[in-house]
Amino acid sequence: MKLTDFKPQSKLVTKTTLVNKPKFPVIDAHNHLAEPFGGGWDHKPIQELLDLLDEAGVTHYADLDGGWGEKILEHHLDYFKNAAPDRFQIFGGVDWSKWNEMGEAFPEWAAKRLHAQKERGAQGLKIWKPFGLHVKDHQGHLVNVDDERLIPIWETAGELGLPVLIHVADPVAFFDPIDETNERWEEIGEHPDWAFTSPPFPPFIHILNRLKNLVMRHRNTTFIGAHVGCYGENLGWVGQMLDECPNYYIDISARLGELGRQPYTARKFFIQYQDRILFGSDMGPDLEAYRLSYRFLETDDEYFNYNTGDVPQQGRWYAYGLYLPDDVLKKVYSENAKKVLGL
Repeated sequence: MKLTDFKPQSKLVTKTTLVNKPKFPVIDAHNHLAEPFGGGWDHKPIQELLDLLDEAGVTHYADLDGGWGEKILEHHLDYFKNAAPDRFQIFGGVDWSKWNEMGEAFPEWAAKRLHAQKERGAQGLKIWKPFGLHVKDHQGHLVNVDDERLIPIWETAGELGLPVLIHVADPVAFFDPIDETNERWEEIGEHPDWAFTSPPFPPFIHILNRLKNLVMRHRNTTFIGAHVGCYGENLGWVGQMLDECPNYYIDISARLGELGRQPYTARKFFIQYQDRILFGSDMGPDLEAYRLSYRFLETDDEYFNYNTGDVPQQGRWYAYGLYLPDDVLKKVYSENAKKVLGL
């Protein structure tokens, strides 16, 4: 039998708690509505989407797809925001491809585009992971996350009150050699473009340290570190950054697997930083995925699949529920997002 065909079924007898509705209203601060991650809801009836969110207990939904480009931003503002202005928060972005043609004028131009995006209706700025991995300047040099030439962008976001949701690195194993020791070997095999082995890519911790420099330098700008601050494998590191950067928050999107395999540490982390953590799914408007997140946060269920499929998708381990106190749940589900997103 090939390892790829090995799908063991646990014989451990544990309880299964179905959480169809969250204990408290939820604000999804990290998600999508277009393909590939959002399920293509920008081509489906709005009322069906609203009904699904109602059933999931989601009162507000941050759509980050405007970060892919201003054409998508315009489309989503017209399609979603106009239909339910109090329900959706659409984030804008930076068009890094313009740097090559604009040269040294690029940072100021990008900052001005933030003004235009906010006037049009954008309520945040989404920075995607090519920043720090692929983005190059007009001279063909890889751009560091804390490049001082980009100060106008981050300062402008702060002046405009636009929170910056930033994703600059993927799981640590994506940066490791793709060999028998890599805990995400199967996942990378299915998505070889997710491998960022160093070299040629910068080391993982180099990117994270640059992120920390960026956030510390711009104290008047609110940053949200996507996916548990891009370092769910090391909550001690993330906690230290939260301690040192009062303008920094994190979301928990797409990291149930990382958090759920360290339940004691994760629970302590949630309680200690209960004012700095935002709920996010990153799975599109998926009812089953929402309910799995609620199970993880609310119950003490043991050893369950952190994905909605038959086999864990990010690594061969299972998750344990955090059984968070109600006062912590309220903050993670919505109260922190209300403050950060200005709702």
